[in-house]
Amino acid sequence: MLGLRTCILTRLLSSSRPASSGSSSLHRLLSAAAVAPAVSPNPSFAVEDYLVETCGLTRAQALKASAKLSHLKSPTNPDAVVAFFSGLGLSSADIAAVVVRDPRFLCAGVDKTLGAIVADLTSLGLSRSEIARIFLLGGCHSRSRSIVSKLQYYLPLFGSFERLQKVFYHASYLLGADPEKTVKPNVAFLRECGLRPSDIVNLSTPVPMMLSTNPSRVRAMAALAEGLGVPRCTGMFKYALYAVAFLSKEKIACKVEYLKKTFRWSDAETRIAISKAPTLLRRSKDVLQSRSEFFISEAGLEPAYIAHRPCLVTYSLEGRSRPRYYAVKFLKANGLLDHNRDYCKTVLISEKVFLEKYICPHKEAAPHLAEDYAAACRGEMPTRFRFT
Repeated sequence: MLGLRTCILTRLLSSSRPASSGSSSLHRLLSAAAVAPAVSPNPSFAVEDYLVETCGLTRAQALKASAKLSHLKSPTNPDAVVAFFSGLGLSSADIAAVVVRDPRFLCAGVDKTLGAIVADLTSLGLSRSEIARIFLLGGCHSRSRSIVSKLQYYLPLFGSFERLQKVFYHASYLLGADPEKTVKPNVAFLRECGLRPSDIVNLSTPVPMMLSTNPSRVRAMAALAEGLGVPRCTGMFKYALYAVAFLSKEKIACKVEYLKKTFRWSDAETRIAISKAPTLLRRSKDVLQSRSEFFISEAGLEPAYIAHRPCLVTYSLEGRSRPRYYAVKFLKANGLLDHNRDYCKTVLISEKVFLEKYICPHKEAAPHLAEDYAAACRGEMPTRFRFT
């Protein structure tokens, strides 16, 4: 055991962080988890009770987890693991969450496995709190030494631990993917398609399987994205790729047909709209229907106008499009705004700019406008905007 600790400390001392801080930190972890050298069976040891009383699991969780720990005959190693995680900064609730996700953590060697992983991850520049998050989010993948080489690749790809953490929160399976067989080929291909590293990160956050799926499938998705009329190496291609991600040709065709019918577009207008805003394919039928009813039936916009400005459909109807429409309509009706002012432009600008251009300048002429507009943005649409 002494030899193992010496080895771990040697690796830690060679890390990019100050040696004194890292070595003392790991020393405290190993000291907290120190156990008697001999492990003898304890006839009274009940795994299920231990999981409830020591690890904080519910009885139902403990019953399920204990099936994977039936070989445990003593609390010695589990006690050492719990102490190690506690020393790393995990709370009791965190430790319970780790055990629920992967009960076999309680069988891991503190010196040989967990301590070595902490030392290697520290050498990558991760802090104790970040390493604790890896154990919390990574499940069974975070008790394998292979996690170190994977994080060594992922960290530069995502640019920061914070971004990486967001992906792992929903897709810890990326830690189990083989970078050489899937992730690296997919990243290389996406770069060939003109995506920048930041684009790849933004794409993989909502669709993490884009990195871990079979490379041939990613190439097929790229072909479908091009089929929408969005060429590779254009700024819109990443949105087209997101729009068709893991959808079949049949599913895409159904979505295209629904858009055409709902907005009363011709085939040509439908192609124009999708090529300019491919994420329309990700909108639900209810959302598209409500947008159509408002823009065409209520605001009186022509289908062709919307087709050439499909970004209108992507904004919040309740929090943006409808309140701004009524504010602009009010200003035009009362001679405070040119009737030729294009509605689309009033929707595209930021909230700050809209207030500066369309609300604040009319405080004296329309003292209730700001109040009515704010109410409309909260969903409390007044029957009419008041002029006096």
